[in-house]
Amino acid sequence: MSTTESRSAAPTAGPGPASRRPAPPTGQAVKETLEDYTLRFAPRSYRRWSPMVVATTALGGIAYLADFSIGAGIGLTHGTGNALLAIAVAAAVIFVTGFPLAYYGARYNIDLDLITRGSGFGYYGSVLTSVIFASFTFIFFALEGSIMAQGLKLGFGMPLWLGYLVSTLMVIPLVIYGMKALSKLQVWTTPIWLVLMVAPLVYLVATDPGTVDRFLAYAGTDGDGGIDTASVLLGAGVCLSLIAQIGEQIDYLRFMPPKTEANKRSWWAAVVMAGPGWVVLGALKQAIGVFLAVYILAEVGPDAAPEPIQQFRGAFDAMMPSWLVVPLAVVLVVISQIKINVTNAYSGSLAWTNSFTRVTKRYPGRMVFVLVNLGFALALMEADMFSFLNSILSFYSNCAIAWVVTVATDIGINKYVLKLSPHAPEFRRGMLYAVNPVGVVAFTAASGLSIAMYFHLFGDALQPYSPVAAVVIAFVLTPLMAIATKGKYYLRRTDDGIAEPPLDADGNPSAVTYDCHVCGQPYERPDLTACAAHDAVVCSLCLSTDTLGEHVLPANA
Repeated sequence: MSTTESRSAAPTAGPGPASRRPAPPTGQAVKETLEDYTLRFAPRSYRRWSPMVVATTALGGIAYLADFSIGAGIGLTHGTGNALLAIAVAAAVIFVTGFPLAYYGARYNIDLDLITRGSGFGYYGSVLTSVIFASFTFIFFALEGSIMAQGLKLGFGMPLWLGYLVSTLMVIPLVIYGMKALSKLQVWTTPIWLVLMVAPLVYLVATDPGTVDRFLAYAGTDGDGGIDTASVLLGAGVCLSLIAQIGEQIDYLRFMPPKTEANKRSWWAAVVMAGPGWVVLGALKQAIGVFLAVYILAEVGPDAAPEPIQQFRGAFDAMMPSWLVVPLAVVLVVISQIKINVTNAYSGSLAWTNSFTRVTKRYPGRMVFVLVNLGFALALMEADMFSFLNSILSFYSNCAIAWVVTVATDIGINKYVLKLSPHAPEFRRGMLYAVNPVGVVAFTAASGLSIAMYFHLFGDALQPYSPVAAVVIAFVLTPLMAIATKGKYYLRRTDDGIAEPPLDADGNPSAVTYDCHVCGQPYERPDLTACAAHDAVVCSLCLSTDTLGEHVLPANA
């Protein structure tokens, strides 16, 4: 830390900036490099990556093959025309809602749970959405693990149950050290993955243009080849289950460097590309999944056509010697599975730890919940969740849509248009109300009513419109609730007791540091508040684990 960054800036009550002497490891938050700043603001001293390295790492996490299965399932059922429209509709919704979330994560260096707390849900209210996000990570871990097990069975004759176990256990060593290890893994494997994914598609189109005609003409098992609104919306509902992927992107984007005049172009490019821009590549993969499924349909049949290992085996078979086909397809599947499932395990552990620590006020460490998340994923794989994939995703998407649209609307409308929600995000205990009805009511209504529609409680005709209902209800109710409550349930306090501003002159989180008097560690200004019981400051994690609440500042009079 430079002398300028650690200048004296005393709080209204408490000591000056962090001293240079070594602090004793007396608290629960003494291994933050290992734990990767699980529950808190990511400090500037740790964020040493360039915008493009962060973006490449984040985009490496979307190397999953589930998109190929999702696109294939929609296309084989509803036909190519309906599938492509469904993919486009879902991509548009995901991009628009993902942009404000990605910006806040990168600008203020906090993850989506911390953003959610101050964007309509409250300190404890966002526990609900953390559990939903954690569910997203183990559902998609199970899906990718199933795809890898299919590859191991084809390539090595390994039983599926053993393949599930191998795909689960192999990510543990890679996810232990968080961003430092993941950035290296994603940067070095991405070029190999891109070549293996794109090369067969280019070859097929170039050597046999008739494949494109057959792809575009495919009518599906439930369609007549025409465009049908219900089919498009049903397909879009499956694709929209991926809307929660923005949470995993933000788990990387929170490590973006400060935005300055010198780096603003690369900073914005990285945020857009690795934030909402992930869905562009995702939509392309879904469309390719439809193409490859139609291409191999006659050879493998409708049950195997959605399996990515079969899709790429068929594609590789057209362009290379037969002895190389299966090994190369297996390599692609294994690389893809590792790239995404280290992200699923990592992000899931953050979400579970966030929820557990706030509810119990105990911090067991992130690795405990890596194992918890992997346990849930393994149970789903052993239950053969791949065989009823679209049903799981269609149901889950209603909850995910309601959450993401609620938070995005609070940022875009309540903060910037109505100005009822505080502009800068707040996440610290004591500064927020336990529950904010704005987000909780909007989310609960949107998810509940859309799920009821999905299960035909409002009639068969409305069932395909459940994802649309989730979007519309969340978008309308979020500002209405803010107006009805006059925005008074966002902040429990407006002053955290420290004189130094939380943002610097450029609007970036301040790098001034103070020692937390509970754990003895130095933390940057946005992570601290004054202590209610002592003439000192306390960090956000020690506040979260304060069982008696003695350090927590009282509410405004």
